[in-house]
Formats: sequence, C-alpha cells, structure tokens
Amino acid sequence: MSDFASPSAAMRPAPFRVLTVCTANLYRSPVAECLLRQRLTALREAVHVSSAGTEAVPGTPMAATAASMVAERGADPSGTVTRRLSAGLVEAADLLLGAAREHREAAVRLSPVRALSRAFSLREFARLVRAEDAAGVTDPAARFAALVAGAAARRGAAGVDVADDDVADPLGASPAETRECVTRIEESVERIAAALRAH
Repeated sequence: MSDFASPSAAMRPAPFRVLTVCTANLYRSPVAECLLRQRLTALREAVHVSSAGTEAVPGTPMAATAASMVAERGADPSGTVTRRLSAGLVEAADLLLGAAREHREAAVRLSPVRALSRAFSLREFARLVRAEDAAGVTDPAARFAALVAGAAARRGAAGVDVADDDVADPLGASPAETRECVTRIEESVERIAAALRAH
C-alpha cells in the first residue's frame, strides 16, 4: 500500500533546470537568476533557476550593487551565493545561459555532448527564442524544452551581430554602467519569460 501512498508526487515531472553563468558569479549570472526566477514565479514547481561562475570563489554573496538593483525590480536577491561552474552543473542543466559567449564556450568544454545544443549566451537565446516553437504545448518544462530546441535549430543565421550577444562585466564599473548591464539582462529575461508564458 505504501508504494501508492502519494501518486501525485511520483508522477510529478522533474523540473526544467536553467543555469545562468558568468565569470565570478557576483553580478551578471545572479542578476539573471533572480530576475528569471521572479518572472517565472508561477512556474516555480516546474522551472528551477540557479547560477554559477567559471572563476567563482564559492560561498560569496552576490555584489551589493547588483542585489540592490535586482530588489528595485521586485526580485529577491537574498540567499544568492556564488558557485564554481563544474561539469556536473553543466550536465544537470536543461538550458545554460552565459552572460557572454566565453561562458557558453566554457560550458561546452566541460561537457561537449550535453552542452552543445543547450548552451547559449543569454542575449543570444533571447534573440533566437520564438513562442511558436512551443505552440500547443502546455506543460512548462516541455514548453521550455521545445523553445530550446527551436533556438538551437535557428542558431548560426548569417548577418547577425553576435558581439551584441555579450553582456559586459560590470566589475569595477560605474553605477551607470552597472545599471546598463542589469537593463540588458532584464530585457533578455523578459523576452524569454514572455515566450515561455505565451500559451
């Protein structure tokens, strides 16, 4: 009898895992993590968002400037601490969003088979994502998977300025430059969230 005690828990699908990545995991990737989680609050059971850094010192809180700008936008930065990117984190992710192309490439080096079709820069994915790729799909994890597959198939189009796919590191930058960085991340997060919610 105990094997059938909670069928709903047993049947619940695994969450879709999004990993945002930058260098130190202090500014760009935790900002993307917090904003994406906030935009997808209604889907928190189905979509899990976390972050890491290619050169992060584990256990450091996100930068205070970035945390305050995240809070201004209604997201909760509390409890966000740094992690070092690893092959295990890459392999556990269903979608990896790097702050810049170098972070996408770092993920592919760690796990080429797993990351090749699932790793993008944040702005690259936002540029490529199309809600119609998940038309008719209502399950959030399945929708996200369809959006990733569509974006991967669309990658490599000619005539695109890929330099705009990078978000510059605001470490040591002025408050105005940091705000511009956060705005660029927020624009991309909103496009991704809108595509996921479009049904």
